[in-house]
Amino acid sequence: MTGSSAAIDKPFVEIPISIRFGDTDPYGVVYFVSYFRYCHHGIEEFLRHVGLPPAAMFRNQDEKFGLPIVGASADFRRPIKYGEDIVLRVSILKMGQKSLTFGFRFHRPGSEDIVGEGQATMVAIGPDWLSRPLPERLQAAVGPFLTPSA
Repeated sequence: MTGSSAAIDKPFVEIPISIRFGDTDPYGVVYFVSYFRYCHHGIEEFLRHVGLPPAAMFRNQDEKFGLPIVGASADFRRPIKYGEDIVLRVSILKMGQKSLTFGFRFHRPGSEDIVGEGQATMVAIGPDWLSRPLPERLQAAVGPFLTPSA
């Protein structure tokens, strides 16, 4: 687990994924919706990695905020099939005052070739469903993973 003051050794969190039969289409290739499930799983594991319980971040009734996903996209470069293993790398592409954009890159183990990539943006909202500033502890925890602009 990484604390907000601890140094990180890489600007991403890696999550292994085994492709299951139910993740694929009739041709045995990962169905596009499955990638979005993998990405959401990646967000949850990323938050756990930085010491933030996902349930307390997605909808926090005590602190009266939520973090809905307001945009998501993905590109698929190479087919991944049932029975394969892949690695998902999750990073932070952008952090604004009220929003956070996660980046996702899918690789085969031992390879740097990207087989798919995507992003998802979350916005902090209050109980009135209006945007509000990101919680400070979230900013502090994920800030070290912010990917420098290319």
